[in-house]
Amino acid sequence: MKLKPSEIKKRYEKANSRKDQWRSIYEDAYRYCLPNRNLYDGYYESNAPGQDKMNKVFDSTAIQSTHRFANRLQSGVFPPQRNWCRLVPGEEIPAERQVEIQQILDVYTDTMFGVLRQSNFDMAIGEFLLELAVGTAVMLIQPGTETQPIRFTCIPTFLVSFEEGPFGSVDKVYRRMKKPYGTLDQEFPDITIPPEMQQRYQNDETEMVELIEATCYDKDLGIYHYQIVDEAGQTELLHRELQSFPWVIGRYMVASSEIYGRGPCLTALPDIRSLNRTIELTLKNASLSISGVFTASDDGVLNPSTIQMLPGAIIPVARNGGPMGASLAPLPRSGDPQLSQIVANDLRTSIKRILMDESLAPENMSARSATEINAKLAELSQNMGSAFGRLINETMYPIVRRTLETMDEMGMINLPLRVNGLQVRVIPSAPLAQAQNIEKVQEALQFASVAQQAGPVGQFVLKPEKLLDYVAKMMGIPSELITTPQERVEMQKQAMQMAQQQMELQQQQQMAQGGQGGPNPQAPLQ
Repeated sequence: MKLKPSEIKKRYEKANSRKDQWRSIYEDAYRYCLPNRNLYDGYYESNAPGQDKMNKVFDSTAIQSTHRFANRLQSGVFPPQRNWCRLVPGEEIPAERQVEIQQILDVYTDTMFGVLRQSNFDMAIGEFLLELAVGTAVMLIQPGTETQPIRFTCIPTFLVSFEEGPFGSVDKVYRRMKKPYGTLDQEFPDITIPPEMQQRYQNDETEMVELIEATCYDKDLGIYHYQIVDEAGQTELLHRELQSFPWVIGRYMVASSEIYGRGPCLTALPDIRSLNRTIELTLKNASLSISGVFTASDDGVLNPSTIQMLPGAIIPVARNGGPMGASLAPLPRSGDPQLSQIVANDLRTSIKRILMDESLAPENMSARSATEINAKLAELSQNMGSAFGRLINETMYPIVRRTLETMDEMGMINLPLRVNGLQVRVIPSAPLAQAQNIEKVQEALQFASVAQQAGPVGQFVLKPEKLLDYVAKMMGIPSELITTPQERVEMQKQAMQMAQQQMELQQQQQMAQGGQGGPNPQAPLQ
């Protein structure tokens, strides 16, 4: 059922209070791994863009590895300007119509990726995967304009809180947002602004308005209520009924009884903190080594009150050795720079391994073959383990489903089938998923080789036609390059007809030759 503004405010605060339990650990992860996307530490509330968010970061290993992690995921699962999935018929489609339906679905696939290339999807998914490295990423998919048909927006996790529905799925999402008052009617043409809000902001349309956005599932009607209310939860400004869920909530890994995700950045957080502290102390030791700290005998000439404990400072002491000692002597330094460097290198290696930032061989060595690259992609898929399956189920499938449904609502396509796994399935075809398919193809070809070596018995075990269809399916061969079963039957009939015609032609030629070379009357009778 539709929620009242006061109920939205209450449920938003309750969901946000549960999310605050994650604030400390997410705050550290964003501080050291994604400082430029950090809205914690009061950066969002201060509303002061251009702040220095890296003043507590002394080592950039975690930042570089996090970006490389996101870049490798994008190139392996969502490569820019390429088709990274394919729509295929589900189990409810009869076998004799599989190839026919596949050709139609290939047209829808090409149309969908044409829209994605024209939109901002490649930029949004890059930001989405950066957030996913921490643990939880959020994307909003909405209809766009003529030049940008669909608008993909990566929402910072700091601004979003949500509730889980049945079976661990997210069906209620709340977001707080700031919008310039003058852009509300442009971004939301069907918004209703109350008179008191108009009077409050009429003098300055650039002033930011605090709003709460809610998307909740109505189990009775089977639709989603999209609502926007004011920050106080008193007035509803916008209400829409949506047929599909506009949010994509991606979580890298979810622990039991938790709804927010834990990513590799949280796993590497102890090493990241240790490395940052080690480098900080190393730099302080280096500054002392460069400038030095001195001790001076308190002989009444120096004024101790003017001396500070800084590099190059002088500390008054009673004596500097000997009966009187030197008037000025360097302070002995502690610490082993070589040991700290060894510890730092070990921590960097551990951080890179956790964030899967293990590159191929350097380019100055021998050339990297396609087999080596495929092996690295397969290794990356194995290292991700269950997280790869969650990435496909919670990110790729919802993106494709929401994009197709939005295109259908806008009249760009007419999709009579449902993308539910039974009528239409989504098959990943990106390099990271393709690496697994290549292994399956190799296993099938190896079995075909064994069957061929088995002699006549092996010929009755394997179906060559089905084998080729399976290989084409695993390798993502376009359907227009593959013949349908009806076309194969027609081709077989034509081949048989041509063979029969050729046999008849040969018989006629033999008969003609036999007629020309009849019995010789002069030949002796036997």
